[in-house]
Amino acid sequence: MEDKPHAAGPAHGLERMAFFSDAVFAIAITLLVIEIHVPHVEAPYTDAAFLHALGEVRANFLGFFISFFAIGLFWIGHHRAFACARHWTPKLFLPNLLLLCSIAAMPFFTAFSSEYYGHRVPAAFYCGWMVVISIFNILVQRILTAPPVLDAQLPAEQPRMIRQRGLAALLGSLTAFVTSLFVPPLGQVALITIPLWRLLITRLALAR
Repeated sequence: MEDKPHAAGPAHGLERMAFFSDAVFAIAITLLVIEIHVPHVEAPYTDAAFLHALGEVRANFLGFFISFFAIGLFWIGHHRAFACARHWTPKLFLPNLLLLCSIAAMPFFTAFSSEYYGHRVPAAFYCGWMVVISIFNILVQRILTAPPVLDAQLPAEQPRMIRQRGLAALLGSLTAFVTSLFVPPLGQVALITIPLWRLLITRLALAR
């Protein structure tokens, strides 16, 4: 039997999925800092020794901040997409679980790329995993921002903007992945192209 969307008076199904998703995002973003271990400092405990030890974990902090804001931005997009939905459908289960699974794995890929910062394989795996997250994110957004799940009273600009942001995240992640293959130290840094892709997509849409 074909799954049919159910009218969501109190939107109970959507609320439960949103709460569960928020919990996964929160746990994943918190676990990032656990991978940053306190550096070992040998006596005598001089200021220079402490500063040198902190310098040894600078790549870990860089990875933490990049992943923290990356997960945070995906959470913001997830929140905005759910705000567009007014009807529940079981078709959300698998795509949303795939998205949450990929988000939950971020602490591992962050630790791996930070521990071996500047090397091609760790950087490529990190950026490639961002591509995977972006794809699952788009799948979830497509369901939440389209009939019959979408709130029919919303202005068309709102779901369009959400989809454009999802596409920009994918293009930025692909840019980072390609960069990591040729210039590994700049792979994660290339994720800053996501806002540039979003600006380009918006301008192209307005020009049509």
